[in-house]
Amino acid sequence: MIKKILIPVLLLFVTLTVTSYRNDYFEIAKQVEIFTTMFKELNMNYVDETNPAELMDGAIKSMLEDLDPYTRFMNEQDVETFKINNNGEYSGIGALVRSFNDKLLVIEPYEGYPADKAGLKAGDEIIQIGDVKVADFKDDATELLKGAKNSSVAVVYKRQGKTENTTVERSDIEVDAVPFYQMADEQTGYIVLSRFNRKAYEQTKQALIDLKEQGASQIVLDLRGNPGGLLSEAIKICNLFVPKGELIVSTRSKVKKFNQEFSTRSKPVDTEIPLVILIDDRSASASEIVSGALQDLDRAVVAGSRSFGKGLVQRPINLSYGTQLKVTISRYYTPSGRCIQAMDYWNRDEQGNAVSKRSYSEFKTRNGRVVYDNGGVTPDVTIEELEQNSLTRALDNNLIIFDYATDYYYKHPDVDPETFEFTDSDYKQFKAFVKNKELEYTTPEEELLKKQLNPEALADLGTDVEKEYKELLNSISQSKLAALDSRAERIKKDIRDELVTRYGYRNGLYTYYLDHDKTILEARNILADKSRYQELLK
Repeated sequence: MIKKILIPVLLLFVTLTVTSYRNDYFEIAKQVEIFTTMFKELNMNYVDETNPAELMDGAIKSMLEDLDPYTRFMNEQDVETFKINNNGEYSGIGALVRSFNDKLLVIEPYEGYPADKAGLKAGDEIIQIGDVKVADFKDDATELLKGAKNSSVAVVYKRQGKTENTTVERSDIEVDAVPFYQMADEQTGYIVLSRFNRKAYEQTKQALIDLKEQGASQIVLDLRGNPGGLLSEAIKICNLFVPKGELIVSTRSKVKKFNQEFSTRSKPVDTEIPLVILIDDRSASASEIVSGALQDLDRAVVAGSRSFGKGLVQRPINLSYGTQLKVTISRYYTPSGRCIQAMDYWNRDEQGNAVSKRSYSEFKTRNGRVVYDNGGVTPDVTIEELEQNSLTRALDNNLIIFDYATDYYYKHPDVDPETFEFTDSDYKQFKAFVKNKELEYTTPEEELLKKQLNPEALADLGTDVEKEYKELLNSISQSKLAALDSRAERIKKDIRDELVTRYGYRNGLYTYYLDHDKTILEARNILADKSRYQELLK
């Protein structure tokens, strides 16, 4: 009887599965044929000359935009850049350069590298590279700065309204995963892990061993601003602090072969040393795997502010002509079973925008502490006044703090980064600087009002309501500048970080952090109070 029932059911399941696969395959083949025919006819018959490559690039990008921001098509140059980021080595001028409002700006020259030696500084606007004017170059002009080792490139730039020239000789650039580590005090070792490239594990391991040899009996691992990188490196870094065989992360996908569990595989360096991990809103992906896993295993106290919330895993798939598709294949889950993905790209609002997940489920760490999913990693100790909001993000995204730091730097050329202080008087000048800039950002309250009371709804409510609505929006707009005081602690920190980097480069900033950064000082206090440290992990 059991066989009579089971065999037909299994046959039906197999038949449905094969039928579903055939239907999917047919639909894909059908749509590809339609698109190929349309693309050919368009290019042959359109009234003006077309650029097939540009049309295709636009079509692919538009198709992927409706998925998530991490699934994207990479041309040959993108593929090369992706390899550089993972390997941590390339040949170029050694500077962070960014396009902003049709300008090519030097954001940060790296100490001792070609751009620094050639005299380029943060805030310089590059207007010509070799014979190419940046304004006339349609593609990514930063690629013009890369080139073979020992080759030279002439650069024309503007600084404080003056046009200047320099020649930069390119060299090999090594991007360290651990740009800085040092004893913060007699007991505390401090390690900055800025990215998860192929050097991350070895450099973190070497820093940990070196600090222990210097007498470190407790460690602060700084993952703030770390955007992530290689999953394999994240697992191995966890393995420095937990035994072999510990589950660190699992991935779940609709494709079964991508459903995997990743555990530690090597002998650890130290499973007992007290550890505090620092995170912020720019700690993402692999940073969240490390902080989330060690939090779940009650191996570390996590301090700072809520992390970014990227719980998606991407895989590069090779396509023809050296191109790739970097596609989201799965979600990852920490040892307690939580997925920390914060944005929902599959159930969007009426305007088509991704929304933050609002429902949170409880999970338990190994010791039974409650942790939550769907919103990044929440620290065990939160520095609330340093958390980001719409104002601080707008100041960052619009380079307001960056521009202010440029002006400050040239007005105060002789500042010692080790003793630098940003005074209340300086902050008043910053607020005046902001008032003179066009700072455009939308508060959550404005978004809610505009969403609930659209023009059609206002028209139905009458002129009096419409007038009051506009007055309310104007009042909110005026209150934005008042928020410069309520968020002063965070803004001052961002200004100090930017200015100390200008005067003392990145190493100067990390040295300054040891005795001035509020989050690091809190981490040191936690480690110094053994009972508090243990209590946080219970």
